[in-house]
This record gives sequence, C-alpha cells and structure tokens, in this order.
Amino acid sequence: MATRVIDRRRRSRGPTRWRLWAAVALLLLLEFYLRPSVVEGRGMPDFLMLVLLLLAMRQPPGLAAVTGLVVGLIADVLTPARFGAAMVAHVVVGWGASWGRAIFFPDNLLVNAGVFFFGTWVRNVLVLVLSGTPPGRLLVAALVWSPLQGLSTAVAGVILLVMLRDWLAIRFES
Repeated sequence: MATRVIDRRRRSRGPTRWRLWAAVALLLLLEFYLRPSVVEGRGMPDFLMLVLLLLAMRQPPGLAAVTGLVVGLIADVLTPARFGAAMVAHVVVGWGASWGRAIFFPDNLLVNAGVFFFGTWVRNVLVLVLSGTPPGRLLVAALVWSPLQGLSTAVAGVILLVMLRDWLAIRFES
C-alpha cells in the first residue's frame, strides 16, 4: 500500500505525458507551419531539433537514439541531402544529449542552452560531412551558418523552457 502512494507521488511530480506531447505538438506546429510561412532562412531556429533534444534529455540513451532515428527520418524526407545523413546525425545527437544529461545538470538553464546550441551545431556539421559537402562550403557552414542556427535554436529553446517550465516539470537552479 505504501509503495502505491510513493508511486503516485512520483508520477504526479513528473510531467504528465499529455503536457509533454502538447509541447511537442506546439514545436511541430512552429516547425512545419509557422517557420516556412513567416521567414525561411539558414539562421532560423530548428524546432524539430528542440523536439529531439527535449525528448532525448528525458530518455535513456538507447531510446533517445531511436527517437533521433525517427526525427532524422522525418528530416531526411524533407531535405535534399543524401538520404540517411540526417538519420545518422540525429541518432548521434539524441544519444549524446541523453548521455550528457548524466554528466551535466539538466536543471540549469545555461546547460540547456548549451545543449540546444551544440546539438544543433553538431547535427548540421554531421549532415554536411555525411552529405559530401565540398570543403569550402563545409567550412563556411560550420563556422558561420551552423553557429547562427545553433544560437537562434538555443534562444528559442530557452524561451520555450521558461514559458513551459511548469508543463515540462523543469526546476531551474537558483
């Protein structure tokens, strides 16, 4: 009987599934409806990457890699890069974000911003390398466009975390 009460308390403290999936649906709406209709550019935030990182930081590494595979498949279908490049890149980023959660403090807003920035940057560079991008374009993309998109994704992610911290049951350090 006592274990049931403890289990209920644990479940009530964590984010309920519908709240997490509502946040995911909001990000997908932003990615596929608002982003293309408002402004399209290289430096725009990647809301699909935010979906992956938010889910991966709450999952064990194996499940986060599978989530990365699914997100990468969606990205591969929508981009002209070589098929499979985005899947591999998203698997690596999803697994890394999940594994990194054990090392870093996920309740720190700065750490979350860093995960959003570096996750986006690493994914972009991996997709370019796996797609066979020429070295000159790879260098410009890795040093200019990928950090710009990583920064905009990190800003959007921090705004999202601050706005939805109660929904996602995120407790920031003081």
